[in-house]
Amino acid sequence: MNLQYMSTRNPKIRATASQAVLQGLAGDGGLFVPEKIPALPVSLGELKGMTYQETAYVVMKEFLTDYTEEELRSCIARAYDSKFDTEDIAPISRVDDTYYLELFHGATIAFKDMALSILPHLMTTAAKKNGVDKEIVILTATSGDTGKAAMAGFADVEGTRIIVFYPKGGVSRVQELQMVTQKGNNVDVVAIHGNFDNAQSGVKELFGNRELAEKLAAEGYQFSSANSINIGRLVPQIVYYVYAYGKLLENGEIQEGEKINITVPTGNFGNILAACYAKHMGLPVGKLICASNENKVLFDFFRTGTYDKNREFMLTTSPSMDILVSSNLERLIYQICGRDGEVDADLMGQLQTEGKYTITDAMREQLSDFAAGYATEAETADMIRKTYEKAGYVMDTHTAVAAHVCEQYKKDTGDTTKCLVASTASPYKFVKSVLTAIDEKKYGQKEELELLPDLEQISGVEMPGAIREILDAQVRHSRECDADRMQETVEEILGLR
Repeated sequence: MNLQYMSTRNPKIRATASQAVLQGLAGDGGLFVPEKIPALPVSLGELKGMTYQETAYVVMKEFLTDYTEEELRSCIARAYDSKFDTEDIAPISRVDDTYYLELFHGATIAFKDMALSILPHLMTTAAKKNGVDKEIVILTATSGDTGKAAMAGFADVEGTRIIVFYPKGGVSRVQELQMVTQKGNNVDVVAIHGNFDNAQSGVKELFGNRELAEKLAAEGYQFSSANSINIGRLVPQIVYYVYAYGKLLENGEIQEGEKINITVPTGNFGNILAACYAKHMGLPVGKLICASNENKVLFDFFRTGTYDKNREFMLTTSPSMDILVSSNLERLIYQICGRDGEVDADLMGQLQTEGKYTITDAMREQLSDFAAGYATEAETADMIRKTYEKAGYVMDTHTAVAAHVCEQYKKDTGDTTKCLVASTASPYKFVKSVLTAIDEKKYGQKEELELLPDLEQISGVEMPGAIREILDAQVRHSRECDADRMQETVEEILGLR
């Protein structure tokens, strides 16, 4: 039976999986959610020994039910191939008593590759299934990693265009170079004068603009999204948590049925929501530990029940988490309010008009699966340094936020459950912050790109191809715009002006 998807703001708005992937966002501004979370179709013991590709099929076929077996297996095979630098796709490193799930072995060395390697294939397959004859324009806001991973995935994919907006000055130099040097005749990158939330809000407004949609349709275009608001991004992220559990079982690190805690450095809430969905599928997960940086809007939400974006926006050394509006939280809100579209729409309306909302006590009681913490800039740097000094393991700034929060959680609660930390980016993406944390005196005065050989030396990890290729690559994109001129910019790019 085909699993249907509905809007978080109106359950009467429904779509098949392929339609939800194509649309990205529901017509009323809501996010598509499955009508139910399916159960894992295999036993935990059967996960042992499964390849990443086999695990992906087992999980994704339960969600993407209108894709045929042949279509889905083809998408998976094309996504998880030699573009990853390890056969494991997502290997696990153990440091003391903590397990790091390394999600950065793909083409752009960040966890976004895990889903954005497959999304273009899911989307083009969906377009054929649904008889779409328009060119799909992928419109995406990025806090640093989604943009490059989406561009790499969609570059020169027939029937698609991709336009990425990123905050000027709000990403690392490596992240920026990865984007502005991206090849592809269907790729455009725009630096906005503002922060990630401005970019994300602007993209959502463009999706909700009916007049613009009609104008696009008349010219043979339709919008879709590569952000984690697209269910085609979220479903592939569930896979790596299921795969990690199977690997821990296979390696004798845990017993079958033993619970693990999962700590995730959290910005837009998609990565931790995927872990939550894995738990609802039957994966033995204890606590889902939400780790924030100094933009601790999610930490405050879990602590108080009030989501309040009315605060100073902090630029930190973990820029992919510099977010005050976590879009995917809406999917969790919908779940804990009894899947009531009116309640969800009202809360999201309050967020838009007043910048905050408060959930009920009954809703708060349903958040018991979650714990939350945050790391200051000093604590993040300290975690990088002490892990390197103790174990020789070099982690990036986002992973360090999660590692600190995980350690703090264990101290505060005495919980001895084994913990899996989502390691979301290669330290090479944030080389200046990482090496300065390890030894400021030695590395603090050097420019970011000058430090790449130093990181290679101390980490013992060869510089990834994704870094080598940007060092002398031609800058292809230099367009900038104000945050309130995003629509005009899109129209100019598409030749509608």
